[in-house]
Amino acid sequence: MEDKQKKKFRFRMTIGNKIIGSFILLIALFILVVSVIFGSGNTIESVVRSSSENYRPSKDAINEFILMVTKSRMFVTNWVYLRGNQEDKNALRLLQETEYPALKKRLEQLSTNWDKDQRLRMDSAMNDFDSLLTIQRESIMANLQTFENYEDATLKFMAENSVESEVIPITNELIKKLVLIAERQNELTAQSDGEVITSIDRLKMLTLIFGGIFLAIAVISALYLVISVTKPVNYLKNIVEKLGRGELVEDKQTKFNNDEIGDMALAMDNLVSGLKATTSFAENIGKGSYQSDFKPLSEHDVLGNALINMRDNLSKVAEDDKKRNWATSGQAKFGEILRTNNNDLLKLSDEIIGNLVKYLKANQGALYIVDESTDGEEATMSMKACYAWDKKKFLNHKIHMGEGLAGQAWQEGDIVYLTEVPQNYIRITSGLGDSNPTSVLIVPLKVNDQIFGVVEIASFSTFQDFEIEFVQKIAESIASTISSVKINAKTQHLLEESQEMTEQMRAQEEEMRQNMEELQATQEEMQRSQSETEATMVAVHSALAVADFSIDGSLTKVNGNFLEMYGFAQEEIIGEHHRILVTKDEKGTEEYRQFWRDLANGYPKKGTFKRLNRKGEVMTVKSNYSPIKNRSGEVVKIMEITYELKDVAAEKKLAESKVY
Repeated sequence: MEDKQKKKFRFRMTIGNKIIGSFILLIALFILVVSVIFGSGNTIESVVRSSSENYRPSKDAINEFILMVTKSRMFVTNWVYLRGNQEDKNALRLLQETEYPALKKRLEQLSTNWDKDQRLRMDSAMNDFDSLLTIQRESIMANLQTFENYEDATLKFMAENSVESEVIPITNELIKKLVLIAERQNELTAQSDGEVITSIDRLKMLTLIFGGIFLAIAVISALYLVISVTKPVNYLKNIVEKLGRGELVEDKQTKFNNDEIGDMALAMDNLVSGLKATTSFAENIGKGSYQSDFKPLSEHDVLGNALINMRDNLSKVAEDDKKRNWATSGQAKFGEILRTNNNDLLKLSDEIIGNLVKYLKANQGALYIVDESTDGEEATMSMKACYAWDKKKFLNHKIHMGEGLAGQAWQEGDIVYLTEVPQNYIRITSGLGDSNPTSVLIVPLKVNDQIFGVVEIASFSTFQDFEIEFVQKIAESIASTISSVKINAKTQHLLEESQEMTEQMRAQEEEMRQNMEELQATQEEMQRSQSETEATMVAVHSALAVADFSIDGSLTKVNGNFLEMYGFAQEEIIGEHHRILVTKDEKGTEEYRQFWRDLANGYPKKGTFKRLNRKGEVMTVKSNYSPIKNRSGEVVKIMEITYELKDVAAEKKLAESKVY
């Protein structure tokens, strides 16, 4: 029989086993649900991460590249045709030197996750754009730097030709390539969004299914626990409620299951007996009989030991309450002082130090506030208020950081408390004489690690710990209020300065408006002059022969009229010296060499000359040689504008007007 009872006890279905079994089942299902959701979440996260870190940034970067190519074409075109548009010129330089390298680096990083075709297309596009920028810099930007460059018809013609024949065609082809790349990137982004939507729909369905199963199992488990646990617990609850109301009743023996509830019933009997013993001791404590004897039920009797400790601590509690009430009243008192005197720093200082010395029942006090200082000026603090024996004293006293005990407290940001005050450090004076204080307390006025000053209090008695702690808390509130007062003063000063600056800016704005109107009129006149110059150069090139020479006399550039007049092809004459056109008798003379030396030194030449064509035939020409200078005044080339004289009188005139 005894063995059967032991076996029954060993395998009894305890409340813990019931709860654990239910929770194990729910946990297993929960793990399954979490695993499914976690797997689906990983899929969604992977797709979303790819979209946010690659697809969408790539799409935005490609669109930005297309816009940058378009802006580049616009800026370089404006460079050629709008000479005074400095804003677009600066924008083009910024695009080439800063914006494009940054975009190129970002595209190279993003393209590492693209497919091979996309990467190849983007590499080709960036190579094309690099070539386009090289053309812009070398063929346009380098040649059209100054007003003189724009007035040079040859340079202007070359720049316009580069825009029409190179920049615009290359830009159009490059934009087509980038549009194809952008379309492919849009397809990838749309595909990624579709995958996210599909995964979310699948996750919703799985969540609903597993949620229904989880809810069904939870309801079944709850019903089982209610039937097997709630009924006996309610019985014991009634007993506990009576104990909660202070009714010490005997527990009627009731048969319970062989589980924790049965153990609770036995423990309840022991609890009732123990409470009866402790009740008598508690009544004695309530009557103020702190000397009553009481023996705890055991060394682990929490209630009994707590009652003994309570008896020992009641006297201390009364004293602690008195200290807390004192500190709370003081904080309220000084809070009101700080609220009502936050406009005048000197008045606030007087109120603080006077009331603080009185509230601490001290004898003397001083309040120092850090002075406003400029960069490079040594920081100091001044005594703003002083209190001693109910009489105000105004002292012009400044302290440097680290100077004396007050300066040391300022420097270290910590309190200084002396109970052995050095002789002659400070004297407390009364009508009966003066004496050295017993203690000195110095507390920095600090908030957010910034010190706004210190408060120094001297007394004939020592300060208690709770009094020092009170002063520290009040010091933080004082520092915060001082900070606000200083900020308000600065704000008022800045407001006045701002109003003054506003008036100045209005006057400057009117002056700027007038200057802009004058500048606009000047630009319009310059544009008209440029148009006239360009028309003149076009007329010259169409009617006359024009050639460019280096300063040593070598041909560098000719127009069609020049080639037609002398009968040469361009490849035959470019690079040849001017001597190829001069007669044999003249090319070796000192007069001819001096002719080119004068041109190299910036002296123009004009007149009627004898020249040889490709066939060796002598021609009579009318020529004008003009040295072309750069911004520094140096001659960089010689331009000749000429035409052939075919009348008979030219021979006769040659002897009279020839000049070298």
